Amino acid sequence: MFKLHLKLFMLAAAGLLCFIQVSAQQKPQKIKYLSEPLIKNIYTADPSAHVFNGKIYIYPSHDIDAGIPENDNGDHFAMRDYHILSLDAIGGPATDHGVALDIKDIPWGGRQLWAPDAAYKNGTYYLYFPLKDKKDIFHIGVATSKNPAGPFKAEPKPMEGSFSIDPAVFTDDNGSTYMYFGGIWGGQLQRWKDGKYANDSKTDLHADNSPSINCKVVKLKGNMLEFDGPVRDAVVLDSAGHPLLGKDHDRRFFEGSWMHKYKGKYYFTYSTGDTHFLAYAIGKSPMGPFTYAGHFMLPVQGWTTHHSIIEFKGKWYIFYHDDELSGKTSLRNVKVTPLYHNADGTIKMINTFTVLK
Repeated sequence: MFKLHLKLFMLAAAGLLCFIQVSAQQKPQKIKYLSEPLIKNIYTADPSAHVFNGKIYIYPSHDIDAGIPENDNGDHFAMRDYHILSLDAIGGPATDHGVALDIKDIPWGGRQLWAPDAAYKNGTYYLYFPLKDKKDIFHIGVATSKNPAGPFKAEPKPMEGSFSIDPAVFTDDNGSTYMYFGGIWGGQLQRWKDGKYANDSKTDLHADNSPSINCKVVKLKGNMLEFDGPVRDAVVLDSAGHPLLGKDHDRRFFEGSWMHKYKGKYYFTYSTGDTHFLAYAIGKSPMGPFTYAGHFMLPVQGWTTHHSIIEFKGKWYIFYHDDELSGKTSLRNVKVTPLYHNADGTIKMINTFTVLK
């Protein structure tokens, strides 16, 4: 049996704090969820949504019950393939297009196909994915297709200079494309220092009073297969212009980054990881720096948090996941709900569930 997780959830509607104990075999029975799972035939998580050809395509990870005991390195997240989903309209039925890419068809791959993303350019769709190589080191691969639903064919090698997890790809108004990536703990970002991998690295884990590890950002070349220049830090600063510190777990970057542009400003959004908030920081450039602006989603039921944000037919939406269907943190389901930008540029808070009395 999975160990019990005691997590702090804030109930925005009541303005109260409560503790909800969620286990693999027992979960709260009286919960009202904000949204319904998009599909129920498979478990999906980490949804990266995009609008292609007037339709929403969702690129999630595909959770399976691999029978691996849960641990902090995330070995129990043993995904082996990707299914792509699509929506003609928000609130309408979701289509599961089947397997778009299988780990057995990735020449350099070892294990764990984690959260992917996608992009389009010049008639080709690109699927970016994190995967451990045969030495158990995460890199980012890319696969291509002429159809947004796949199937996708993987390149023979990972992207040169790539590492860690959670690629998120953003194309600016001028056509320039950027990739944001990185995740701490199981995502191995803390193991990389000065461009080299160290299996025993403790970078950042015991550096509470030093600047925290940042998400990485890099421009992509026009072929969408290579980095164009060095990998940089997507630095998040506080209101005084100081980098967030390692001990600042409620605000610092941990994993699951995303970028969207709203009224000329760049909104860098991410998960705080071990505290499970979605946070955002705003910048004047897609490469930062970004100034921390607050939380915009309270912790979901299910411990992990990973999202994407899109505009569709003049309205904004956030895709996210929780564990409503299974009650297990490794078997999740994708959902969607509206996202609202306030008049002052902040983002309205979202609470994805309510505990009923």
